[in-house]
Amino acid sequence: MSLSKSVVNPQAISQSGSPSAAPQYDELVRFLVQPFLDASDALKVDCEISPSRPRIWVRLAIEGEDKGRVFGRGRRNIEAIRMVLEATAQAAGQSIHLDIYGAGNSRTDTPPPTREANPTPTREANPRIPRPQSRQSGLPRPSSQPRSPE
Repeated sequence: MSLSKSVVNPQAISQSGSPSAAPQYDELVRFLVQPFLDASDALKVDCEISPSRPRIWVRLAIEGEDKGRVFGRGRRNIEAIRMVLEATAQAAGQSIHLDIYGAGNSRTDTPPPTREANPTPTREANPRIPRPQSRQSGLPRPSSQPRSPE
């Protein structure tokens, strides 16, 4: 009798700990990001796990022009990578935060603030359009009443 391949091997579980062991986020990030890189040594990954709460902090450093390819047009690539990481963390009962650093730029990659988070612009920031100047006195003003039939 042979076992189906979909059945979990009990020996593999006892050797690796538990079937729901924490994911290897650094390896997952490398797997997702390396196809966008020219040189694999242009990528540095640091993964910090919070001991007090289920929070993972992943720092990603990309050198050179590879950062543009990792982000992708309209940030599509990095958002897809972030979604995969968040889904993986959620499946493991954790939350994850991804910081991205590039060559010569220490700005973290955080999504832009939403419209609700921004206060209403002030009048100085959004000046009004000036009113049209008054008409010359010799011209008749338009009438809002319909013309009478002749």
